[in-house]
Amino acid sequence: MPASEPTIVATSMGFSSRGRGPWVAAPGPVFDLLADLSGAAEPRICYLNQAVGDQPTSLTVWYAAFAGTRYRSSHLALFPMPNVDDVRAHLLAQDVVWVGGGSVANLCAVWRAHGLGEILRECWEAGVVLGGVSAGSICWHVGGATDSYGPELRSFTDGLGWLPYGNGVHYDSEAQRRPLMHRLVADGTLPVSHCTDDGVGLVYRGTRLAEAVAERAGVAAYELRRGDDGTVTETVITPRVLG
Repeated sequence: MPASEPTIVATSMGFSSRGRGPWVAAPGPVFDLLADLSGAAEPRICYLNQAVGDQPTSLTVWYAAFAGTRYRSSHLALFPMPNVDDVRAHLLAQDVVWVGGGSVANLCAVWRAHGLGEILRECWEAGVVLGGVSAGSICWHVGGATDSYGPELRSFTDGLGWLPYGNGVHYDSEAQRRPLMHRLVADGTLPVSHCTDDGVGLVYRGTRLAEAVAERAGVAAYELRRGDDGTVTETVITPRVLG
């Protein structure tokens, strides 16, 4: 059965390494959370990989990770053309849609060219659980800090905007992330923003932040809020550690 209300899980986490090289991975605990939120015992899960241009090696990792699991996996490619006859029907038939990382600017531009934003919103409102990592986290928000334009991070404010917040990913692992997010909130480029350390995700029910979750202890989520005097307050959101 679909999720009881529109649900998005926006994260800085995804697969877990099995220790046998970069192309061998296993679904991390966030995928069990997505399954639980969807209510499906054998969830149909579709991968959207446009943030790296539908890179074939990413698809190889995807299918290898889910082989032999309870998940029924598929993917939607848009390069050089859609790989399914009816994109809308395919996505609405899923229990979970997962969006990979890469360039959030390119991701959102390609989605708009194909009308995918409207289709994904229909899925969200119908109870398909939407989730993603990095670019696949920022895309649902107003925007965030991105390396889409080069190694020096810049602001991105052209997200889908269903979640009326800024979003900061990899908050503890990339030195430019925290100071840039603070500046973007301080100068009004971004509204109130939610940020995640690596290994942390945000669960939204509708547009409400319901909880933060983590795949391990010792990491956190954060809310950045601009005060009347222009200063930014950073509040720690302690996550629930997933089993």
